[in-house]
Amino acid sequence: MADIAKYQQSIEKFNSSYAKEAIKEPVNFWGLAGFAVAAAYTQSVIPLLIAIAFEFVYMLVVPNIPGYRRLVQDRTRKRLKALNINNREKLIKSFSPREREAVEYLRWQKNKIQENYRKFAGAKSLPQNLLSLDRRWEDFVDLLDIYRRRKQHLKSINRQAVHNQLSQAFRAAENADDEKTKRIQQTNVEILKRRLASFDELERSVKLVEGQLQSIENFFGYLNDEIVTMSTPEKFSLLDFEQLSDSIAMTKQMLDATSDSVGALDAYNREMGNYELLPENN
Repeated sequence: MADIAKYQQSIEKFNSSYAKEAIKEPVNFWGLAGFAVAAAYTQSVIPLLIAIAFEFVYMLVVPNIPGYRRLVQDRTRKRLKALNINNREKLIKSFSPREREAVEYLRWQKNKIQENYRKFAGAKSLPQNLLSLDRRWEDFVDLLDIYRRRKQHLKSINRQAVHNQLSQAFRAAENADDEKTKRIQQTNVEILKRRLASFDELERSVKLVEGQLQSIENFFGYLNDEIVTMSTPEKFSLLDFEQLSDSIAMTKQMLDATSDSVGALDAYNREMGNYELLPENN
């Protein structure tokens, strides 16, 4: 029953989005406005009653027309794409000059690769693998943002403070007068051990991202060389693109797992009042 209710809720939400779009359509707005003007001019409620009837039929029919739904979906995709581009450009502006230089050079190289392919292959359109370079460039920007924030996080960590806390927790557990106090301190010891382990994991993730960023940069350079010297368009293989895509996906998966681990430990330290162990306070 719960699954059915959840499914019905999803359908209602799905349908309501089309209804909201239909209400905002200019033809609907100006149609209602026309009836309102007619009612004011004739000093009669009849145009308003007609407007209500037409609006009822309009809202019943238009949101369920497949063609209109495709139109709404296309608008939504374009709106989300524009929002994504705008947010990424804002993110790039927040980078340091050196980081922005790396991003802009890779953007220039991406455009040059696509331009050179059209030039040397004599093609009007790009193959799908070269179109995917836009996504790989976006991956570079996203990974660079993660890389810089994690490096800053590492710099802000006070490892010695954690080691001191761990030593204190060890002694407190050994010298505990009762079993309850001992269990509490032993729990604290395990948490602090995991905290120290997370530092190493964070360092590994930073090195991993750094290697992935270099891999993307080298891949773009390799592609440009290949296109300039290729004899036929058929020489271009999907294999390298797939390997890079899989590598980036694996890196992102690893970063997500690390984020959960570090976030959980930071939350614990906030709850325990160990504010000196939090990166924002160091």
